Amino acid sequence: MTAAATSERYQAISPAEFFYKYREIAGFSNPARALYQTIRELVENALDATDAHGILPNIKIVIRRADEVNNYYKVIVEDNGIGIPPHIVPEAFGRVLFSSKYVLRQTRGMFGLGAKVAILYGQITTGRPVEIITSQRGLKRIYYFKLRIDINKNKPEILERGSYRKNRDWAGTIVSVTVEGDWSKARHRVKEYILRTAVVTPYANIAFIDPDGEILFFKRTIDKLPRPPKEVKPHPYGIDLEVMKRLRDNTDHPTIYDLLIKSFQSIGDVTARKILELAGIEPTIEPKKLSDKQLLKLVNTMKQYSEYRPPTSIALSPLGSEVIKAGLQRIYQPEFVEAVTRRPAAYEGHPFIVEAGIAYGGKVPLSNEKYPTLLRYANKIPLLYDEGSDVITKIVKEEINWENYHVHFPAPIVVLVHLCSTKIPFKGVGKESIADVDVIHKEIKLAILDVARKLRNYLSAKIREEEKRKKLVNIAKYIPEITRALGIILREDGVPIDKLTEKLVETVSRRTGVPRDEVINIVENIEIGV
Repeated sequence: MTAAATSERYQAISPAEFFYKYREIAGFSNPARALYQTIRELVENALDATDAHGILPNIKIVIRRADEVNNYYKVIVEDNGIGIPPHIVPEAFGRVLFSSKYVLRQTRGMFGLGAKVAILYGQITTGRPVEIITSQRGLKRIYYFKLRIDINKNKPEILERGSYRKNRDWAGTIVSVTVEGDWSKARHRVKEYILRTAVVTPYANIAFIDPDGEILFFKRTIDKLPRPPKEVKPHPYGIDLEVMKRLRDNTDHPTIYDLLIKSFQSIGDVTARKILELAGIEPTIEPKKLSDKQLLKLVNTMKQYSEYRPPTSIALSPLGSEVIKAGLQRIYQPEFVEAVTRRPAAYEGHPFIVEAGIAYGGKVPLSNEKYPTLLRYANKIPLLYDEGSDVITKIVKEEINWENYHVHFPAPIVVLVHLCSTKIPFKGVGKESIADVDVIHKEIKLAILDVARKLRNYLSAKIREEEKRKKLVNIAKYIPEITRALGIILREDGVPIDKLTEKLVETVSRRTGVPRDEVINIVENIEIGV
């Protein structure tokens, strides 16, 4: 080793310092993107604090100009959720990689990381601390905190704290973060994010007030919530050596047999004994006595074993077709709307569910591209960036011939696709684009084709009705002339003209299947030249 090498200094950095230096990883790459990302992270936390706990959300989002000279904006998000225990608040907002989300169940965020990066970004760009007000149901006090993150030590620094008695029956959390932003560039993305969030939360009241005083309000239209996710044990296909090491080092189970059947789903008595036999490990051995080499053999054996039950889907919270249709109806008021939720599938030991919805006509904006307007979601989060690299976009653009479904562009059509899973295969750290995994690709395509066929059936029926009406008009326009001609011929027999018209109308109605009143209406319009 050279003298130069031995003189190099090596040091560890805290997670807070890492994200302080590399905040672009979490989406805080510039003031416009950072403002959007701050709102997104706080709104997602607010929704997870409500709907995941069976509470119909009331979410209020406010952006205020805090310093126009320096382009500082104060972002305030209020929810009516479960609230945060006061002793947890400093750690929850002041320590990076401290979270309640380190469990195997579907959540909007993976680690509770985003909100803390927003706090860090605000702290380093404006120097202003985060403010939190929270109260839990059943408690008589509201708690207030003002804090910052100690970047070197990755721990909260409490600047102010206090509490006061409630003067109203309120539970929930209010978070205020001041960040450097660029509203003029972020405006479109932020409003599109709020709109797309409203599409998949028709069960929520959402109020948004922007820095210019413009108010957007989306009123709740249904009271049905998606089923809440439940925490589950990991599936054997989803583990690796490091997971097993942590289980080995932290377990209280007396034997490796007990560890397997009590730490994993889809492993019972017979399966555990079979796996241990194949791995050459005694069932009665104490987990902490297993070497890394033995543990690796066990992991490989577990991954190669092929007789497990599929991973359970109770850890997932799909929207459901009723919620998707209600959301599309609330925003677009289409003439046709349909949705489908596929059966659960799995990849790498993680369950996933694909859902798709389609809206056509009404207030749906025209898609001037040669494919529908696309709404992409992962675990209920709208994906606005990196659309071109997403597997959903690839399927919609390249693999479906929309002409086969009677969709001729420009067309008023929106397609919504939602993927929910305990592990979303994002393409990059920005978490805005879903990777092309074969089994997920297949499920997405099948879901879209399912709703597209329903649209085709609707449009086919509509085309048939239009053709029938054209045929009827062509027939009905002769009724007045035929009636007058027959009237002249039959005048001597005393047959009233009205009777002749009525008989012709009934004949046309019977032959075409069009209601009698509609035939009369067409005849009357023809007679007056409409």
